[in-house]
Amino acid sequence: MKKIQMVDLQGQYSKIKTDVHKAIDSVLETSSYINGPLVHEFQADLEKYLQVKHVIPCANGTDALQIAMMALGLEQGDEVITVDFTFAATVEVIALLKLTPVLVDVEKDTFNINIEALKKSITPKTKAIVPVHLFGQVANMDAVMEIAKTHNLFVIEDNAQAIGANYTFKDGRKQKAGTIGNVGTTSFFPSKNLGCYGDGGAIFTNDDDLAHTIRGIVNHGMYTRYYHDVVGVNSRLDSIQAGVLKTKLPHLDTYCNARRNAARFYNNAFANNPHIITPTAKSNATNNCNEICDVCDCHVFHQYTLQITNGKRDELHKHLLANNIPNAIYYPVPLHTQKAYKDTRYNESDFPVTNTLIKTVISLPMHTELDTEQLTYITETVNNFIN
Repeated sequence: MKKIQMVDLQGQYSKIKTDVHKAIDSVLETSSYINGPLVHEFQADLEKYLQVKHVIPCANGTDALQIAMMALGLEQGDEVITVDFTFAATVEVIALLKLTPVLVDVEKDTFNINIEALKKSITPKTKAIVPVHLFGQVANMDAVMEIAKTHNLFVIEDNAQAIGANYTFKDGRKQKAGTIGNVGTTSFFPSKNLGCYGDGGAIFTNDDDLAHTIRGIVNHGMYTRYYHDVVGVNSRLDSIQAGVLKTKLPHLDTYCNARRNAARFYNNAFANNPHIITPTAKSNATNNCNEICDVCDCHVFHQYTLQITNGKRDELHKHLLANNIPNAIYYPVPLHTQKAYKDTRYNESDFPVTNTLIKTVISLPMHTELDTEQLTYITETVNNFIN
């Protein structure tokens, strides 16, 4: 059996290396390292894939969130609601811009924003909602958009983990994750479903005026060289990374299906274990998918995350490592208890699901190169320990 990786980027690269080298060589030959032709080609390709009017590439996913908030004209003290159970980058940029982060609990099945908690957190100072499509599944965007419309709020989708996923609205319409709100953001960190070989990110919107503002912000506030119309930053996707992403984008749906295949194997293997809760896939706000299949496009499984209910999560983590199975705990500490983001407004009773998840979740290897032998070894090791 080949060595099990948490994310096997080398195995994925080996299958596309000729095309990757061709793209990188074209950048080296033209020496167009910043805003070169491949950046614009990748932008156009991603716009077509997402069926969105505007994709603005930038340097990384954190910058994408910050720039999106800057472009919306949010002001110091404005409240921005997001989830407690996610990576810190989401709340980091809110605090950095001197906005007021408001953290809410998540759903116990999807790990995404809890709609009732969201409703209760809205005040006259609330100006935006940042739903995080965690682990590869889209949040309940029917409800989020309805709430935003009622209260005249902006919606900024944090789509760093769910690029390629579809959301099916109650009326049957489908739309790509990240293209539903006023603006969406993503990360191309190497381990993402669509990852480059360094840092990268992008911002999506169907709003022409907003896209124009964002294009200025990412480039020092310039539309004409040396004329600064808005306060900006320096955040550009370099041409080499764009070349890698342009090469990988045509494979994205295949990559997502490979992850779904692995998730289906995991789900079947753990189905009869009473101490394991497997991930829930929802085709929309109300309908659970009965099984994970290639045509079930609501979840792209950036992570495959179990809940261990018998109190042995930490022991399982160590047991898997001892048996050469990498694994991770996303996330061990909720944001509301992090030193940087503690606030007297929060009560532990506000976060019952998050406070449970941090003690029960564990993520298993999930990537495009997992084979049956590896999956069998992983699932047997887990089931033999958790029984």
